[in-house]
Amino acid sequence: MGTGRRRGARRGATGLSALLSAVGLVVAACTTFVTAAPAAADPLDACTATKGAVVAVDFGPFGGTVRRGCDTTPTTGYELLHEAGFTTTGTQHDGPAFICRIGYGSEVQQPTEDKESCVLTPQATAYWSYWIASPGQDTWRYSPYGAMARTLRDGDVDAWVFGGTDIGGTTGGPAFTPDDVRTGGGTTPGPGTTPTVPAGRIDVPAAATWVRSGLTDGERVVDEGAGTANLPLTTEAAYALAAADGASATLDKVTSFLAARTDAYAYPAGTDQAPDAVAAARLALLADITEADPRDFGGHDLVGDLAAHVCASGPGSGGGPTPGCTAEGDFRNATYADGQALAVLALLRAGVKPPAATVDRLTQVQCDDGGVTSILIRPGEYCDGDPATTGLVTLVLHRAGGQDAAVAKARTYLGTAQREDGSFPGWTGSTTGSVTATAYAAQALRALGDTERADAAVSWLAGEQLAGGGFGFEEGATDPALYPTAPAVLAGTGTDLARLTTAAPEPTDPPTTEPPVTGPPTTGPPTTGPPTTGPTAPADGGPDLAKGVAYLTAPAQLARGRYYPAVPGSDRADFGLTVDGAYALAATGLDDNALRGIVDFLDDGGKDGEGRTVRDWTGIDTPYVLGGQLGKAALLAQAVGRDPRNFGGGDLIAALDAAVCAAPATSPDRRCAAEGAYTYTESVFGQSLGVMAQSRAGEEAAVRKPLAYLESLQLDSGAWPSLIPSTGDADVDSTAIAAMALDLAGGEEARAAVAEALDWIAGRQLPDGGFPGAAGNSVNSAALAVQGLSLDAPKYADRIAKARAFLASQQNADGGFNVAKEGQRGSDVRASTQAVGGSTGISFGALNRDLTGTTPPPTPGATPSAPVIVTPGGTEGGTGGIVDTGIADTGAGGGGALASTGVQAGLLAACGVALVAAGRAAVVLARRRTAAGGRP
Repeated sequence: MGTGRRRGARRGATGLSALLSAVGLVVAACTTFVTAAPAAADPLDACTATKGAVVAVDFGPFGGTVRRGCDTTPTTGYELLHEAGFTTTGTQHDGPAFICRIGYGSEVQQPTEDKESCVLTPQATAYWSYWIASPGQDTWRYSPYGAMARTLRDGDVDAWVFGGTDIGGTTGGPAFTPDDVRTGGGTTPGPGTTPTVPAGRIDVPAAATWVRSGLTDGERVVDEGAGTANLPLTTEAAYALAAADGASATLDKVTSFLAARTDAYAYPAGTDQAPDAVAAARLALLADITEADPRDFGGHDLVGDLAAHVCASGPGSGGGPTPGCTAEGDFRNATYADGQALAVLALLRAGVKPPAATVDRLTQVQCDDGGVTSILIRPGEYCDGDPATTGLVTLVLHRAGGQDAAVAKARTYLGTAQREDGSFPGWTGSTTGSVTATAYAAQALRALGDTERADAAVSWLAGEQLAGGGFGFEEGATDPALYPTAPAVLAGTGTDLARLTTAAPEPTDPPTTEPPVTGPPTTGPPTTGPPTTGPTAPADGGPDLAKGVAYLTAPAQLARGRYYPAVPGSDRADFGLTVDGAYALAATGLDDNALRGIVDFLDDGGKDGEGRTVRDWTGIDTPYVLGGQLGKAALLAQAVGRDPRNFGGGDLIAALDAAVCAAPATSPDRRCAAEGAYTYTESVFGQSLGVMAQSRAGEEAAVRKPLAYLESLQLDSGAWPSLIPSTGDADVDSTAIAAMALDLAGGEEARAAVAEALDWIAGRQLPDGGFPGAAGNSVNSAALAVQGLSLDAPKYADRIAKARAFLASQQNADGGFNVAKEGQRGSDVRASTQAVGGSTGISFGALNRDLTGTTPPPTPGATPSAPVIVTPGGTEGGTGGIVDTGIADTGAGGGGALASTGVQAGLLAACGVALVAAGRAAVVLARRRTAAGGRP
């Protein structure tokens, strides 16, 4: 549930390292870790700008130098670190899931035990941070992925520095550049070889038939189970029909439907307010495409309203922030780079010269390697391009003219990003093709004259066309969706949004190589049979909770039917995630027997594959008791009718009462952040869970100070920050959970605080119904927002419905949920627990599920588990001369040797220790905080 908010959010649990050598000892005594034997690193000069990856570790704060090493066959950031000759150690509480120490070869790891015990997560001002640079980039960015989750490409560069960073990851980076680390300095790789693939044709008529079959009453797209039209997807359907059929009665009907709903679609804040730039731009483009008038569409001058609402400044300009503005030149409420591009294009197609600042903003979101990031970042913020956004923005810059340098860089980026099979990945590090990315890249390449590359991309798309004519999101998808199908149709007809029109049967600037337009796909599935369907949504338009529960209780996720592993296949339980799953099952009531199995496991002191129990996770009866974890476990006991005073072999309520801090601790002691805080609780999430547990237990006196401290953290805006002590950031997840805690506590002041919090949350909702969170347009944040807004459901009914529809859009065929709308596709257990439970709208303060009469499922036999490894996140350090690893006679104490960290199963078996890692993707944009290994 939610995203783990702590400064570790900037550090993300990402390490793989050594494990405890003893289990069952008290936490304070359990400090032995295992490090595997070293192996030889690759010679540094074997890595080049186009082969292998290089990593640098700055030991400057410990009187050392900056060492670097090479891996000629890079796989993950974690493996690069170790294959380059470095060793790591995790924390005792989190295991190897959080890198606490780094060393080189046989040299002593830093920081040493007298400086950092590595029992709990290191403090925010003294930890190892992870920084990355893509091929051709000479600026660092805080890694949005844990090192194990980061998939490397040839030419990538990584760095680890020690110190502190702010919550946005904008300070504390390396004092050296990526070019300083690269062997032979920096060179920008040119485009890769043009893919040679068999010709393939998209069956455009079949795709158009599939699009038309999805229209309700032949005029609108309605999500399955919903009662109202999905206007953005209806617009996408119109684009596809215009490209496939030209002018038609169906297209006229769809266009008329959208025109009649221009107020609701493009002016959600009122017709006297700034329009939703993306919606207004989409409608203006549709008007121009269909030979209507974008200056008089649905009763509005869409072009004039777009031009009139360009941001004069951003939050850092010195004046008060303007809602919907990130920087000068933004169209109000554009939010994403594709929205900005569509608005610029709408003006261009209407014959209006866009304000120069609006076009400049598109060049400002171009990264050093030529790619364009999907978020409207401010200059200097972390930049990570993707082919889909790059393709669309390149089309617009090409149409605008005068942007030859930016277009050339983008063209090079697209050439480098294209895979041998002609496809394009959806995001940096992805190893599979994305239909949407490939479609937009193909459109851009054809417009720029790169017809061979465009044809190769279309050929790959043809192979991904499904039986009914539609397309799925990713390579190998079996469920069609309109969002990827629309741009694929445009690519298949050889056109794009800059040239699409129903005025003529051919594009205004036909390509020199005739693009395939008709005929069945030469590869891929046959073109007969009905289209497949995705998850079935319930009648109310929200997620399919039955499928969600089935995903959460499947053996692939729920180990032995009792707990969720830290990483798939490992023996180490993630107790926090396991409680999250129990919350979700309790909220739905759709599988009480499975819930009973989890609860019995926790309550009866069940042990994971490493012999750990829930007591080890909470730290109860040790010097390191974690108040947030105590509250989380106690709240579950209360929700399912168990006794929190005797749960898991301990009195959680008494321990929680004792964990209330009487005064702030003095540095370097991190036990207490403030009077009323809980011990070792560094997030608003953990504080809120503790308050709810004490409140539900009737501890009126004991909860007063924790409640008062939680109330004191509320910002003037009505929001709560993510971390304790407060860093001043405002966070949807934390605001929602704090509102639930105050709602449970009751009282006039609490009610007023809750009302302010809900208003703030409502104001953060994005046009598609989602909410911004650590990973972007976040499933976690949307689900928690539903729970928070449901505290006043009548007032926020429409926003709740939109958020639940957003969650439904992020549910996959297996019932699980994506982490966020952007980035990596695929079901994530943590996001799925929150989506399933949160979409019910039930507050944790009111959650109750009677397990009387239930029977826990039998415990299946333990299955063999392969050790998995992962890594960490964030900061600064001094520099010295860069010393290379993997080169003979460096004078380095390890001679280029590295510690094998558990990737060799035979060695692990010999050691008798299961190495586990739980990498956390944590986004590091200044406005996006990361999640560090889950909530308490």
